Amino acid sequence: MANSINRRNWIKSSAFIAGGITFFSSSITSALAKSKTVKVASKKIFFESEQSVVAGLPPEIKARLSANENPFGPSAKAKKAIVEAMDKSYQYPFSNFKELFNKIAIFEGVKPEQIMVDAGSSPILRAAAMHFTKEGGNIITGDPSYADLPSTAEDYGAEIIQVPLTAEFKLDLDAMEKKVNDQTKLVYICNPNNPTATVVDTQKLKDFVERVSTKVPVFIDEAYIDYLEDPQSVTLISAIKKGQNVIVARTFSKLYGFAGLRVGYAIAQPEMIETLGRYTNGAMSVSATSLMAAIASYQDREFLDDAKQKTFASKEFLYKTLKNEGYNYIPSAANFVMFPIKMEGKKFVGEMMKRGVSVRNWEFKNQHFCRVSIGTLPEMQAFADAFKQIS
Repeated sequence: MANSINRRNWIKSSAFIAGGITFFSSSITSALAKSKTVKVASKKIFFESEQSVVAGLPPEIKARLSANENPFGPSAKAKKAIVEAMDKSYQYPFSNFKELFNKIAIFEGVKPEQIMVDAGSSPILRAAAMHFTKEGGNIITGDPSYADLPSTAEDYGAEIIQVPLTAEFKLDLDAMEKKVNDQTKLVYICNPNNPTATVVDTQKLKDFVERVSTKVPVFIDEAYIDYLEDPQSVTLISAIKKGQNVIVARTFSKLYGFAGLRVGYAIAQPEMIETLGRYTNGAMSVSATSLMAAIASYQDREFLDDAKQKTFASKEFLYKTLKNEGYNYIPSAANFVMFPIKMEGKKFVGEMMKRGVSVRNWEFKNQHFCRVSIGTLPEMQAFADAFKQIS
């Protein structure tokens, strides 16, 4: 019917547009239909997702240390907001989105139209993967680094150029810059990096972005930045405010404790936000309860600082455990720690699982590694008890 109205068109044509914020865009299918035919490539990147690992855990698990979750959250304010939101959760929360956008905009010093919100940062990563590689080309990333965006891009036919880490297990910015060519569509930087929990020098990254973003967009994944001592001094949102071609992704899934609530956002130039929005359903994929929890807990410093200190205490316990057993580790700037192990990775993970502790394994630089997420002190004690039996 010519006069029919759906939620998508209502939002695009009414008050939200008047406020300068676009919450919906055309569907992913429509966006891809406008591009060249997508050729799905066979996967070359090994990417065993946290979802697949956790899905296979036995019910008697003692310590779930394989998904980089925050066991101390969400905050009391977030929980209260969830309960209060339930009464009106039968309604679409149209009038509440603007509040979250404005909170983020004010704190970060950007405009609301430079922000997109979604159900976690994963849809934003995948939107970037689809958009930038829909016509082929390559994406440059670290090796190892978080593989969600590169893995999705490879599915759509992109070439993934993986640049080995430095001797300090950090992203090698110099080597990554040298790999940029006329076929490069995007450079992906996860900082702090996952799975190594290392962070690159801030000034060096800012200089890198200033140079490279004049050639290709740079995507900075800051999922773990809240665990740093001073996130505001490290974030690359400053590059966006200078007008540079940069996308910064953030998530509530880590320090905020929203891994199961699903809220994330990106900040970029308005044109880029509009472009990426064509590949995702945006803010309306966030539930009313999660939205209100995000509004209530955003920049709740008392909670965030407390969760961070608890994470640091558990991390120090882990460091001591590893040292006592004669193991080295990569100093961590996040809520997980990677360390080299003395047996084959899958066997190590299996032996820990037999003892009720889930962890992850990687292999690079001709060495097997374990990545252990930071849990509560009782969970770290469970890790220590199991680890001592097989170390």
